[in-house]
Amino acid sequence: MVFPVPHGVTLTRIRTGPSSGRDPYGKPIPGPDVETDLHGCVVTPRQAAPSPGGTEQQARDTVIKGLTVYAPPGSDVRTTDRFRHRGQVYEVTGEAGDWGPSPFTGTEGCVQFLLDRITG
Repeated sequence: MVFPVPHGVTLTRIRTGPSSGRDPYGKPIPGPDVETDLHGCVVTPRQAAPSPGGTEQQARDTVIKGLTVYAPPGSDVRTTDRFRHRGQVYEVTGEAGDWGPSPFTGTEGCVQFLLDRITG
């Protein structure tokens, strides 16, 4: 995939800011959320539905919606980040993968990561 893509979408990264201090028990207090736009992304749906009637569905109404994101080279993505896409907030699942330069053309590759939204 060669970046920039002509019709890429913009995702909003939501990252917890620096700690504003510590609570009475000595634990860090999370800082305010900082939102940053990540332009020129390719977003594709991911399907991984549990088998009907299986142990994953017993007495549960949990639904997991997943997306795969291909972001421009050098994109800064952490496992603790959240992203807003089409009004829904998703959490990063696992670590982002940097494709690095192509061995054939030397063109810089994308940063690929997974997003999940869990409901129920």
